[in-house]
Amino acid sequence: MKVCESERLLIEHFDESDCDFIIDLLNQPSFIKNIADKLVRTHDDAIKYLTEGPIASYEQNGFGLNRVVLKETNTPIGMCGILKRPQLEFPDIGYAFLPDFWHKGYAIEAAEAALNDVRITHHLSIIQAVTNQDNVASIKLLQKLDFQFLELIQLYPDIPKNKLFQINLA
Repeated sequence: MKVCESERLLIEHFDESDCDFIIDLLNQPSFIKNIADKLVRTHDDAIKYLTEGPIASYEQNGFGLNRVVLKETNTPIGMCGILKRPQLEFPDIGYAFLPDFWHKGYAIEAAEAALNDVRITHHLSIIQAVTNQDNVASIKLLQKLDFQFLELIQLYPDIPKNKLFQINLA
């Protein structure tokens, strides 16, 4: 199902047919380093990730992480969307792209479309973002989107503190 689009991208809900793409994306060294090792190695792991993650979020919240696809070629290149984590007061934006599609403006284009969609469709006005302290590319992207740094937070017990950012879309 299409969520929104931008000039070059379609942003769509994931479904169970996205297993191969999810396995590829979640096992990129950059994903494991900057986000986490989700231990998604097999088709069954991918089904579980999709059904308990993005698909469950669509059902519970009306939004979640979405597949990002190039319009021109119908090629999936990454994910972007809004999550609702119990550890955070407000929903937060998440994104990850295959390395072949970095430095082409796709991440900011997808993030802007996703933020605009949740502002209009779900009437969300405050969105947060969390990133590793050393993830310079993600921090720069958030700053370009006008997110403001709030503080360092301990999101999960066994990992270093993360940077917490926030934007008011109202």
